[in-house]
Order: sequence, then C-alpha cells, then structure tokens
Amino acid sequence: MKLKLASQTYVLGAFVAAALILANTGCSTLQAEKAGKGGIPPNGAQLWSQHCVRCHNLRQPDRYTDAQWEVVMMHMRVRANLSADQHAAILHFLQSAN
Repeated sequence: MKLKLASQTYVLGAFVAAALILANTGCSTLQAEKAGKGGIPPNGAQLWSQHCVRCHNLRQPDRYTDAQWEVVMMHMRVRANLSADQHAAILHFLQSAN
C-alpha cells in the first residue's frame, strides 16, 4: 500500500513539475515574440510580415494613402488582435511608404 501511494505521489509530482515547465516556457515564448530576437522589439515591417500574411496576401505599403491605412489598420487591429504598440508600429511602417 505504501509503495502504491509513493508511486502515485511521484507521478503527481512529475505531472505538476511538467505543467510548471510548460507554463514557464509558454510565457518565455510570448515574451520572446513580443521582444523579438535579442530582446529588441520587432519593427513595423517585421510585425507586418509576421501578422498580416497569416490571413491574406500582403498589400504594397504605397497602395493606400495614410488616411486609408489608418482605417485598414484600425479594422485589422481588432481582427488580428494586435496590441496598441504593434498597431502603431505597423501603421507607421505602412504610412512611411507614402
């Protein structure tokens, strides 16, 4: 009986340890994605190529005016669940082509 209880405790401990490791890895991955390579925040061009291509072909940055990009990006911020910083960086990149 004691052996069975000890093995169950070991399995439970291993499960909890694995869960903690996975949770910590997930947080590190999110922080790394947010920070970019080497801890440097990704710029608008990087964010644009990472996020926008997930759903559709990329538009050329000079395709729309600054005002049109503002409308497009406000819509896409909601649809792509972009943070305020990501939205601002992508919008700045797109408007810099005009």
